[in-house]
Amino acid sequence: MSEFRVEKRREAAEITLSTGATIAGHFFLSGSSQLHAGPERVGDLLNLEQGFFPFEAPNGETSLINRAHVIKVVLPENVIEAQLDDGYDVATRRRVSILLSSGEQVTGQVAVYRPAGRDRLSDYAHIDDRFRYVEQADRTLLINSLHIVSLLEVTA
Repeated sequence: MSEFRVEKRREAAEITLSTGATIAGHFFLSGSSQLHAGPERVGDLLNLEQGFFPFEAPNGETSLINRAHVIKVVLPENVIEAQLDDGYDVATRRRVSILLSSGEQVTGQVAVYRPAGRDRLSDYAHIDDRFRYVEQADRTLLINSLHIVSLLEVTA
């Protein structure tokens, strides 16, 4: 093994691109994160830098995917990345409907990490993270904020 080799773990996901293509495969994640204690998450990888990231298709081919053209990432059912964020347990939850640039409408729950009175959906819209978690009943999504056309709070 090369002394320059960095061991990575593979995390399954499905990505939807601005071309309309949906690709199942694997992200390559580090054993430690630059952003928090513990291993790197898909959200960390997507938000840490701009440009390209490697993504392995089921046939074993690895493509370099441009983050700017990723609309949505669907994580496997057992992956609960959003719940690992500091403050998750006390964050305000907002049920939202999100219209994406692809025309897809996504409904789910977002966590707003702001103090009371500054935890509105409009405050969530102004956070810095490009890729944002949206939790659904059976899975977690990462949505590229550059592809969000509109956000609507759902009250029922």
